[in-house]
Amino acid sequence: MSNAPFDIAFVGHYTKDTIVYPDRQHTQHGGAYFFGASVAARMGLRVAVITRLAEEDKDSYAPLLQLGVTVIPIFTPQSTCLSLVYPTANLDNRTIYTTSSAGPFQPEDIGGVQARVFHIGASMRGEVPVEVIQAIKRRGSEISLDAQGYVRVNQNGTLVYDNWTGKEQVLPLVDVFKADCVEAERLTGKSDLRKAAAILASWGPQEVLITHGGGIVLYARGELHEAPFVVKAVRGRSGRGDTCTGAYLSRRLSTPPREALIWAAAVTSLKLEKEGAFDRTVQDVENLIRAAYSHGGA
Repeated sequence: MSNAPFDIAFVGHYTKDTIVYPDRQHTQHGGAYFFGASVAARMGLRVAVITRLAEEDKDSYAPLLQLGVTVIPIFTPQSTCLSLVYPTANLDNRTIYTTSSAGPFQPEDIGGVQARVFHIGASMRGEVPVEVIQAIKRRGSEISLDAQGYVRVNQNGTLVYDNWTGKEQVLPLVDVFKADCVEAERLTGKSDLRKAAAILASWGPQEVLITHGGGIVLYARGELHEAPFVVKAVRGRSGRGDTCTGAYLSRRLSTPPREALIWAAAVTSLKLEKEGAFDRTVQDVENLIRAAYSHGGA
């Protein structure tokens, strides 16, 4: 797939997000694809986005178009709307509510898009069925998958964690698997993220990323790595994992896992300092790596 038209294609719903912190709230355009594609585009890669949303929300992806991203919208009667409520200062503790959905992707929605890597970033179970993942795999592309789209289910308007009974069918198809600390523990029963990462990898993925409040744990092809976040003040928790994954995948196309991990930690650190998608430069990232990761991280 080295001659594919795109380096990375992001698949996922647009989400209209209301973010509620203890001291403030605001509404923003969201979706895993938006955060991930913003990073990849700013790194100079060839990026595509396939998303489902209401036509009235099409202005949401204008910033991606300005960055040179190819956006393939599938218009639906309504967009997916979420409320993300953070009740305390612990930003790994949140409750997510949903009031509408743009419906599931179909294999034909992927169309003729060819990419070296596809990242599947769903908001909840049912948005990207296994048939879509199988269709991508048949093309020979690598697949990255975010756990949230499979362990979170809509229960009467609240997203709750549930056992992922279909993981044995999906994870062997996945090359890079991303989870946060809560999802990793739910899936494996292990609060030790190093142990959790090894268990997740044993289910099929070659590389496993787990984000937590302090940084990232990476289990890559039998080796364990870690890198901290270096943040002056956290002001933009929403999109942390999506930014991390987009940065890791983008760098991983040309560098070994540990170097991609350090890059992802630095990119995510800069994103955490501001609400919304990553909007810094490659030079900013390189400067932070020299200043804070000169010894290779933690």
